[in-house]
Amino acid sequence: MLNLNVNPCKMCMPMGAISALWGVKGCMPMLHGSQGCATYIRRHMSTHYSEPIDIASSSLTEEGTVFGGEANLLKGLKNMIELYNPEVIGVCTTCLAETIGEDVGAIVKKFYEQNSTVKVINVASPGYGGTQNEGWFVAIRSILEQMEPNKQPNGKINIITPMISPADTRWLKSFLKEMGIDYILLPDISDNLDGATEKHYERLKTDGTSITDIAAMAGAKLTIEFSEFTDEKNSPAEYLKETYGVPYVKLSLPSGASGMDKLISVLTEAGGAPSDEIKKARGRYIDAMIDSHKHSAQARVAVFGDPDFVVAMVWLCCENGALPVLAATGSISPKLKEMLANETEDCRKFHFAEEIRVLDDSDFSAIEKGCVELGANLLIGSSDGRRISRKLNIPLIRCAFPIHDYIGGQRTRILGFDGSLCILDQAANAMMEKTEGSFREELHEKFYKPQTAKKAADKTATHPCFGEQACQNARVHLPVAPKCNIQCNYCLRNYDCMNESRPGVTSKILSPAEALERYIKLKANMPSLTVVGIAGPGDALANFDKSAETFRLIREYDQGVTFCIATNGLLLPQYAQELKELDVSHVTVTMNAVDPSIGAKIYKYVQYMGKTYTGIEGAAILLANQLAGIKMLSEAGIMCKVNCVTLKGINDHHIYEVTQMAANLGAFMTNIMQHLPVKGSAFEGLERVTNKEIAVLREQCGANIKQMTHCRQCRSDAAGTLDRDVSIEFRESVPEKPGPEKFRRFAVATQTGAVVDMHFGQADEFYIYESDEKNARFVETRKVIKYCNGPQCENKEERWNSVIHAISDCEAVLAVRIGPTPEKRLKENGISAITTYERVETAVLQAAKEKRRNTHGTA
Repeated sequence: MLNLNVNPCKMCMPMGAISALWGVKGCMPMLHGSQGCATYIRRHMSTHYSEPIDIASSSLTEEGTVFGGEANLLKGLKNMIELYNPEVIGVCTTCLAETIGEDVGAIVKKFYEQNSTVKVINVASPGYGGTQNEGWFVAIRSILEQMEPNKQPNGKINIITPMISPADTRWLKSFLKEMGIDYILLPDISDNLDGATEKHYERLKTDGTSITDIAAMAGAKLTIEFSEFTDEKNSPAEYLKETYGVPYVKLSLPSGASGMDKLISVLTEAGGAPSDEIKKARGRYIDAMIDSHKHSAQARVAVFGDPDFVVAMVWLCCENGALPVLAATGSISPKLKEMLANETEDCRKFHFAEEIRVLDDSDFSAIEKGCVELGANLLIGSSDGRRISRKLNIPLIRCAFPIHDYIGGQRTRILGFDGSLCILDQAANAMMEKTEGSFREELHEKFYKPQTAKKAADKTATHPCFGEQACQNARVHLPVAPKCNIQCNYCLRNYDCMNESRPGVTSKILSPAEALERYIKLKANMPSLTVVGIAGPGDALANFDKSAETFRLIREYDQGVTFCIATNGLLLPQYAQELKELDVSHVTVTMNAVDPSIGAKIYKYVQYMGKTYTGIEGAAILLANQLAGIKMLSEAGIMCKVNCVTLKGINDHHIYEVTQMAANLGAFMTNIMQHLPVKGSAFEGLERVTNKEIAVLREQCGANIKQMTHCRQCRSDAAGTLDRDVSIEFRESVPEKPGPEKFRRFAVATQTGAVVDMHFGQADEFYIYESDEKNARFVETRKVIKYCNGPQCENKEERWNSVIHAISDCEAVLAVRIGPTPEKRLKENGISAITTYERVETAVLQAAKEKRRNTHGTA
């Protein structure tokens, strides 16, 4: 598998190389590659700098790609001299030229044999070789390596910067002059990429660092390189030291008091001295820090961009009390985390933060995810973060390349005391604006908004049905509601059913007092019990007096428990307000159709206001009340889940419309369920939809609303977690009804529900079937912990106990394969093991006959 970057947080290497070349006086950059590369870079640079950008291209086509681009490059160089008459030509390679193995050095040498007046710099900058940051430094190093050096000592200091704005470049030049430093700056984009209005447009820029000054860098007394991420391969400072003996110092970008103090210290040692104005600027910055600290401390910042920019902004945040929760770069830079670890630790502890996340080789998908998980409320970086800003409603300070959606990218400031102040003011103002725009809403939420809505949102995370952690929290269904006011054609409520696990069945109807007693007993032994639900066996609202009394009794005992009900929705408009007053925070409504003509096929009758309705009339009354009730729940702040039973050939084509309507009404999620055929019901013989068909429906409907995928279609007296129902401990035995034939029960390992096609050890659920040798009928599905889970499958009694507990009432297990150890252990528990690959119904019938033969010894 390969890592995939979605919308990477970086530009390509040629972009950085071309940008650096624009800081050389009389230089015309050229891309050896396709025209599209030049167009792409021109577009980004001209939009950011608001300047016309000329970039030549060798215009490699299919022919040049196959046979080499020498002719194109030589012709292009000749044309550039005729059109621009440059002092320097910088030839940057692209992915295409590097992939075909073009020897640009040899081509340039051949060009020199014909033209000796123009210096040509060859820069190897394939797009796949790194980011704009790497491209920038590779270009500077290539310039130094290919210039004729002047090693005469000159007492100057070389200044090498990463990709900063023209405005910051101008400030740096002014600051160095004020410190009394004689310097050579490479590159100098201050005027070439932010020039004054010209009466006549000059195609070739005449500002920047001259060839003469670049040559003199070999004789400087010191090099200051504002990057701690360069290495021996691309560092200009290390090249000058290794080749000409020029000592160097690597510094982070001078932002904030700490960054500036380090720079001033180095320059002072080199013979400079801070002026009174510099000292005053520092004082103003410190004063501003004090003025804005109460606002800065509210900021949880996500910084993204080139590594040097990220480090400078993170340090600026830390010294001003803002918490940099996320630092991300598109460059591959393991050193970034190491550099930030010590600097950010005190800030993290001060804010009691669990994590400051540092990402390299990052994309905006990961940055967005980090912003959500870490609670970022401010972004600092380029305008490429604007989509995250708008989506998450987080303000964005645009101060890095590229800035496409604002004017003034070339004038952004981050360096020096003034540049730091610019960022600090924007951050403080963003926090003030956020407070000003949200505090009334927060007060309303706290004191005026119905508290039920707030509680429901808080409790959803711990609700086994509504939350993400389905099996970590327990629930209990209290069967206090026997009556139902509608009759569904797929439903048959058996109050005394011991062994079936499906909605509508329970071993006993409880009174409210008995329900309280059961809850107290369960809670004492099950601390994770957080939810009390009433799910029948009839309808919770058709028995509202008993449901309400149960909730009142339990609330007196436990103030923190979550209440929920399941209902068909017929009486929701009547009781929605009372549910809110009872502090019921979650309601499940079973709505199988939003078309009365379809509903008429599903419901046998509807009893409402003392009358019985059938057909479309009954379905229309039920639907109208369901729609109104769900809307009322939403407006009351009660979380609503809509269940939909999928009936093959009846409403399976209609489920999408049901989920659309649920979403429009404000429901939280929908639960698309399989139909469980119940013997004696009108739909007893209706073919079930398969697991695969259910999965397809859920995927399609997921475009409308959140989908529940972990439903167990529980009994009305279910208790415990979804993966371990302990309600059997409370079931009272019921005398077995005499019958002409005994039904034998079997556990089937099946993936599709149609064929016995699973290995016993890989089954995480078993389909339970009954058979009297004449018929095979589905009873339910039972979840288990996989008996075999790779390296962990040995000596795991908990796994084995889960299986035995789930299938203890079965005479045999049917699987496509079963190992000797589990087969032996099943036999010890009185359960046979049958291996087969057959249709489920056929296999069950055969197993029932085989069990009878083994029992009676008859053929």
